[in-house]
Amino acid sequence: MLRTCKYGLIALLAIPPITATAAPANVTFSSPEPRINRYDFVEITASIQAPDAANPFEDASLTGVFETAAGANRRQVEGFCDSTDGGTFRIRFMPPEAADYKYTVTYRQGSFERTSQGTFRAVEAHKRGILRVDPDYPWHFLWEGTGEHYFFNGTTAYWLVGWRDDRVIQYSLGRLHRLKVNRLRVTIAGRCAISLYGEPVMISNNWTCLTAAWSSPHPNDPWHPDFDYGRFNLPYWQKFERMLRFARGRDTIISLVLDMNDSRVHPAAGSEDERRFLRYAIDRFAAFSNITWDLGDDLDSYRDENWTHETGAMIYNLDPYKHLATSHPAASNAHQDRASSWFGFTSYQEWSRNQHPLMLESRKLQEKTGRIIPQTNEEYGYQDHYPQWAAPGSDSADVLRRAAWDIAMAGAYQTAGESARRGTNIWPDMGGGWVNGRGDDTQTMFLGYGHMVDFFTSFEWWKTSPHDELVNAGNYCLADPGKTYAVYLPRGGSVTIRLESGRYRAAWFSAMTGQTIDLPAVSGPEWKSPEAPDHNDWALLLRAE
Repeated sequence: MLRTCKYGLIALLAIPPITATAAPANVTFSSPEPRINRYDFVEITASIQAPDAANPFEDASLTGVFETAAGANRRQVEGFCDSTDGGTFRIRFMPPEAADYKYTVTYRQGSFERTSQGTFRAVEAHKRGILRVDPDYPWHFLWEGTGEHYFFNGTTAYWLVGWRDDRVIQYSLGRLHRLKVNRLRVTIAGRCAISLYGEPVMISNNWTCLTAAWSSPHPNDPWHPDFDYGRFNLPYWQKFERMLRFARGRDTIISLVLDMNDSRVHPAAGSEDERRFLRYAIDRFAAFSNITWDLGDDLDSYRDENWTHETGAMIYNLDPYKHLATSHPAASNAHQDRASSWFGFTSYQEWSRNQHPLMLESRKLQEKTGRIIPQTNEEYGYQDHYPQWAAPGSDSADVLRRAAWDIAMAGAYQTAGESARRGTNIWPDMGGGWVNGRGDDTQTMFLGYGHMVDFFTSFEWWKTSPHDELVNAGNYCLADPGKTYAVYLPRGGSVTIRLESGRYRAAWFSAMTGQTIDLPAVSGPEWKSPEAPDHNDWALLLRAE
């Protein structure tokens, strides 16, 4: 805006706009490691001397082209600003194959441009890479790189990065990893400004749920942080990526939940501020092999179907590695973009204790699209909390564990929430569970889930499909007929199984304790099991000899 002064307009015209003439003194580039493992990433830093971009998050860029030395598999990658004054830009590239690579990176600011070129080698280290949908068994996931199948066993640790101390974040990740949890839902920008859902959790100097992804004069104001959506809060993003590095070292997938609508503090739908945020998240985090994208928690409460489709497609197109992505509506019957190529797997919430038929129906809905992808219910209960409307005890660890079996026996996957009742900044201040990922040894819920993981990973579960018609009513069956039969008895007792002809090895498996009890060999075409050892839930595994 022009303003007059006693020296007149001439003085104003003598000072051109900064962005028209600004140029840094020089730019130097670091060299990547000459040899890295496949699915790690190289990082090249551009150091800008005398940076003078008015807003380096908008007025300057670092871009790169990476390709194999033979000139194949060419990928364009965007870098990101990593200093508030614009003095540091970084660009990352994750080599998806073992090969010799060459690259060209270019820093641009207006008409100013500097370029650097180089080479490096990616070597095969037999590391688990990006999570993919199995092309042969598309109800399921596998690790690109090793080809191992991935039994999705998730939890919510929504404000994990709200901890000030990295040691608490790492302790929480390590504990969940030991409990065989291999996927966490963690928000990038979601804030909670109401009541933390009635949990005994309070904000303090050591933890907050008031995520500050952008610069703000008062980020601790729940309703009016006055974010500058043109500039990012770099210490927060740097802490987030330290968490991703630690999780990657433990083969833990982090679902990057972009936003939520509790405080209604976020960029407007479809705005340039929102797109800048999405681009920055992709440019900064896409080179991590252990991520998936989630467009937002309770998404249908603040975004519509058109936005979901367009934004999902945008992320898919901008992500050089095409990580799996999903959306997470608040209602199980809300729209899921099931037929779109960007949509990698379903993610929704449904709180009933009737999970088995629900997930079978979800598979039918997917089949109608002609495009098969994995089915997940990522919120069906939080221990000691949800659903509040249900009968007493319906949110206990045991009930939720049984619901997890109901889901898995439908050929689907689940994400559960551990109790937050041990408190955060409220006595005994030893928990936080689904709110922030922290727990202690008194929280044993996931021990039971670990037994479920052990059962399914003891056979080729991805080759089985729901075949409840092969067992009597009230029991569930996954089968690769003639080869494998996995049967779940929710209330113990006996089960009759219709088998293909042949002989099968058989064993009981205690869903509660993980105990295995071998049985005599079994023959088809029909077999009635002995009574389960007790009245708790048990599984049977039959495998062809």
